[in-house]
Amino acid sequence: MPARGAFARVRLSRPRRRRPEVPLPPGCDPSSILLTFPVAPEHAGQRLDRFVQSRIPRLSRTRAQEIVRNCAYRADGTRRRPSERVRTGETVLLVRPQFEEPHVPLFFDVLYEDDAILAVDKPSGLPAHPSATYHKNTLTFLLRERFGDDPPRIAHRLDRETSGLLLCARTPDAERELKNAFENRRVSKRYLAIVRGVIPQGEGRIELPMDQAKEGLHILMEVTPPGEGYPSVTRFRVLARSDQATLVALAPESGRQHQLRVHLSALGFPIVGDKLYGPEGVQPFLDYIDTGMTDELRRRLGHDRQALHAYELTFKHPTTGDSMTLHAPLPDDLIALWGAPLDGAALASVGAC
Repeated sequence: MPARGAFARVRLSRPRRRRPEVPLPPGCDPSSILLTFPVAPEHAGQRLDRFVQSRIPRLSRTRAQEIVRNCAYRADGTRRRPSERVRTGETVLLVRPQFEEPHVPLFFDVLYEDDAILAVDKPSGLPAHPSATYHKNTLTFLLRERFGDDPPRIAHRLDRETSGLLLCARTPDAERELKNAFENRRVSKRYLAIVRGVIPQGEGRIELPMDQAKEGLHILMEVTPPGEGYPSVTRFRVLARSDQATLVALAPESGRQHQLRVHLSALGFPIVGDKLYGPEGVQPFLDYIDTGMTDELRRRLGHDRQALHAYELTFKHPTTGDSMTLHAPLPDDLIALWGAPLDGAALASVGAC
């Protein structure tokens, strides 16, 4: 991981590095989570349980053995034993059960509405789109319930745990215009986040290339060496500091998956509550799969969810062409997490990020 404050630049002439596609072993539930761990030469000959223990932080030997017995597969779908020896060049496959669909907030607030667009304030925990885990418990389904057979269509992405402003289109023409604007970076996005640690500089620019992680969870992203991966840029502005945390405004210039979370983690200031990119890596995510949110896990994370909020969008209206700026107020859980009144003047400066 790059040192705090490190920056990297990308030579665009290099080809994109793709992570090899590894299918689920035959017979596994299609909704399962697949983790892949390539075996490097230095691990050759290790017992499988020892290898798994070395690749997943904070894992006891007993827990590693249990995971291997329940989750380790070969590519042909046969099961593996903890005592097996791993070989250089092979990829260890762990198949974990997907989350059982949890209760989620089944509401959203309308921030702006006209004949062409709908702007909503999505609560944390509500998925935007259906998946193997969620169907009715999604914003897509709620929009259909409220607006009928021709509901507004979501124009961009927002992670399930991230709260805030989400823009929808009410006509096919508006949908094409909005999606094209997001794809071509004509929409200015601003986020608010509470991060671990005190960022010393008042503002800055993070330029670190990213790509899918080469091992582990398939949803995981990572910073890549200079000349590899996708160019990724995030601007930031410090709004307030406490003894152990920083409230920061973020403006992504690129739109990589998990970009804000990865960039802040790479600088040594991970977002509070992040289950993938915090101090323990992916272990909180794996623990959450097994146990759900517990008091002990909440203590380790610092919050129930990643403290990230989509605060502001500036864009051209798809019908009139007028410039618009919309805001979603910081939700109560993040106000409580910050633990102090928010400075109105600081929030007013978010757009300058």
